[in-house]
Amino acid sequence: MLNHWNPQPLTSRRQMLWQTAAGFGSVALAGLMAETAAGGSSSTAGGPLAVKPPHFPAKAKRVIFLFMHGGPSQVDTFDYKPLLERDHGKPLPFNKPRVFSAATGNLLKSPFKFRQYGQSGAWVSDLFPHVARHVDDLCILNGMNGSNSRHGGALLELHTGSDTFVRPSMGSWITYGLGTENQDLPGFITVCPTLTHGGVNAYNSAFLPAIYAGTPLGNASVPSDKANIPFIANADNTPREIQRMELDLVQALNQEQFAATGPDAGLEGRINSFELAFRMQAAAPDLQDISMESEATQKLYGLDNPMTKNFGRQCLMARRFAERGVRFVQVTHSYKWDQHGNLAADHSRNAQEVDQPIAALLTDLKARGLLEDTLVLWGGEFGRTPVSQGDDGRDHNPQGYTMWLAGGGIKPGIRHGATDDYGYFAVENKVHIHDLHATMLHLLGLDHLRLTHRYAGRDFRLTDVHGEIVHEILA
Repeated sequence: MLNHWNPQPLTSRRQMLWQTAAGFGSVALAGLMAETAAGGSSSTAGGPLAVKPPHFPAKAKRVIFLFMHGGPSQVDTFDYKPLLERDHGKPLPFNKPRVFSAATGNLLKSPFKFRQYGQSGAWVSDLFPHVARHVDDLCILNGMNGSNSRHGGALLELHTGSDTFVRPSMGSWITYGLGTENQDLPGFITVCPTLTHGGVNAYNSAFLPAIYAGTPLGNASVPSDKANIPFIANADNTPREIQRMELDLVQALNQEQFAATGPDAGLEGRINSFELAFRMQAAAPDLQDISMESEATQKLYGLDNPMTKNFGRQCLMARRFAERGVRFVQVTHSYKWDQHGNLAADHSRNAQEVDQPIAALLTDLKARGLLEDTLVLWGGEFGRTPVSQGDDGRDHNPQGYTMWLAGGGIKPGIRHGATDDYGYFAVENKVHIHDLHATMLHLLGLDHLRLTHRYAGRDFRLTDVHGEIVHEILA
């Protein structure tokens, strides 16, 4: 059978890339051929995702962020307040800050019992019995605080360091600073990311090169077993010599374009993305196939339970991505923790969906020796008020709330910071979002003052002009 190839005249580099069916694939193919000819491999190749040395020796190599979208209540989870229980129904004995939505009432005790666990004696509510068994691996930050009481602004502040402007996400900054350990996979993967309150801006690269943006697997409306790595189909029906000719033309047009107008960052970003997609064709199917995981492992993550299987698969995939060298992995429980009412029932359901999978992830990472150099971060965009909203709800509260860290150079089995007697304001060893970012970068061997990118005439960084490393929580 004859191969009919009838190219049309191409007048520009952009037109050539648009019209050539296998154009991006050929670019990637040639790159892979060049690596092979040079004796390299896709795991050690150069390019924008190549491994870069840290500023100083790192304690963590990668991050897994367990994002609880909506704002879990600190006084119902990891911040035990006996006086809140004692003074239930009484007015708050000090002035309330400005709240987000409807008026709030008197003090509302937690409907959940707290118990002490582990050698550290940390207090954890009955919402998290599985995670509670890992408290001696956790660093619980009870003095977290942020700048915004609205979901959109607070979510962007947590993810990007800014609640007002579009900025690169923390996963993008980390990948920009360190590259990725596996050139066949993205440096930053986000599983089932939220569609609301910032959407793609929570994992975008903004003014950093597009290759550092998070690669989304599905979204919040997609079950995790349907959330797969997107990759392009290979151009198997295009002869190798034709691909070589296409690549030569692309390179020639590149040089003409650059000489005339300078680099086209947007187009080059898309080329890099498709090159990566080409390489992922070999790596992604095996990585996403969990059938080779033992029955015991799948049961550990709760994949046999309808209540836990969705988030359980997200956590299992996070371990698999971390194991394969992905630099930053985020899994999102979205958008379920915003209990302005029906707190007891909804927080109970939410915790049942995530408690066992999170504990399984910690168990699995530790058993495989990965927890030592994997930083695990848990939390939402803010906490909730200790006073009631309606009969059984709590309003947003960025003034004082809880997040926790594990592994990756963090001092285990400690509580850092505290809120007031009722859990409203951070009052001791306060940790702002900027401080959390500075500390996270430090654990990865990056100086948050030096990790900068010049854009629009100034140097930007994740922490902007803020941020202090929390040395007290470092191992």
